Amino acid sequence: MGIKERRAKILLAFCLLGGKSAKAVEIDEIFLKVFDLSLNQKTKSTIQALIKKGSLVADESKKSTYTLTDVGFAEVGTEFPYFRFLKHDWDGVWRVLSYEIPEKKRELRDRLRREVASWGLGPWHRSFWLTPHPIIADLKNLVSGKEEQQYVQAFEASHVFGDEEVLIEKVWGKIRLGELYKSLFKEWHDILSKDMAKVDKFTMIVNSYTNVIRVDPGLPKELLGKAWIGYEALDLFSEIKEILLSQA
Repeated sequence: MGIKERRAKILLAFCLLGGKSAKAVEIDEIFLKVFDLSLNQKTKSTIQALIKKGSLVADESKKSTYTLTDVGFAEVGTEFPYFRFLKHDWDGVWRVLSYEIPEKKRELRDRLRREVASWGLGPWHRSFWLTPHPIIADLKNLVSGKEEQQYVQAFEASHVFGDEEVLIEKVWGKIRLGELYKSLFKEWHDILSKDMAKVDKFTMIVNSYTNVIRVDPGLPKELLGKAWIGYEALDLFSEIKEILLSQA
């Protein structure tokens, strides 16, 4: 799995396995295998931290079973913006981030880019980044009191003129992203055709899905349309999950 951070893995696992209705999920052998985790002290401590924050709620009637809360879903949406507008409506507001950090401060620039990489931002013009996601509060928390704060400007605006289809293609490459999903579907077909254990197939399905949603900016249906292939991917993933895990 291409995700190294333990907290992100656990939150993604609950989001994918719990589905749209956020069903309770047991941390069992399949959970650990698919998401490349072990139930060691670090994992247990991370789970307890998520419970304390309110991101997970323990099921008192079932051992090692938890439910992803709205707080947890919001946290998933920060790491994987693909999910946010599957549950919440877009407020119609665009966020514009601008930063011009001198070359001699390259380490600050690179650090900022790494921090905001999962916020669904797309390059609009030189030093200007655009996103429909509500990132302003996170941005303030990220740079407040730090050296890079002096180089950062952020704006909120509404779109009043111009072709949004042209804008979306220029900033996020909608056509290329659609091709990634088509390739993903073909990969899933090939995986399902393999002669191997169901759990191993599901692990490969999750890994390939994660690789795509990591680069999906998670644009709302108002911009993509209800028939967007990324939404179809989630429905297909849910079907595959039910088939493979029910027979595991």
